[in-house]
Amino acid sequence: MEDNIHDSEEVKVSSEDNNTEVSAKSTDTSEPQSEELNVTNKAVEMLRTVFDPEIPVNVYDLGLIYKIDYDTSDKTLHVDMTLTAPSCPAADFIVEDVRQKLVSIEGPEKLDLQLVFEPEWNQDMMSEEAKLELGFL
Repeated sequence: MEDNIHDSEEVKVSSEDNNTEVSAKSTDTSEPQSEELNVTNKAVEMLRTVFDPEIPVNVYDLGLIYKIDYDTSDKTLHVDMTLTAPSCPAADFIVEDVRQKLVSIEGPEKLDLQLVFEPEWNQDMMSEEAKLELGFL
């Protein structure tokens, strides 16, 4: 699913909270890294406002976001996400909420949001904060 919204060195930001791959690419090495990092950080910030209506933890800390990749050469924000189960009754709601939050980010002109089920989500993918909130610690 690709949406229109408002040179190749890669920057990776590791997240100790969960296993999300966060990176930004730029073809112009003279360009400050702040644009890529600002977009990826803003994406994480926005994703932390999306909740599964049945679970009181945001989708980022639940570990449902597998990849956040911003490519400045084509101004596309690529995001891979999953659900706690393929038959999740709130799937349409969650994916649409994620899409709406990500298209609101200033900078990217396109959004490539992919719903994936490999690897299969499990509780180990949650952040420590999510595990604590849900009583797993």
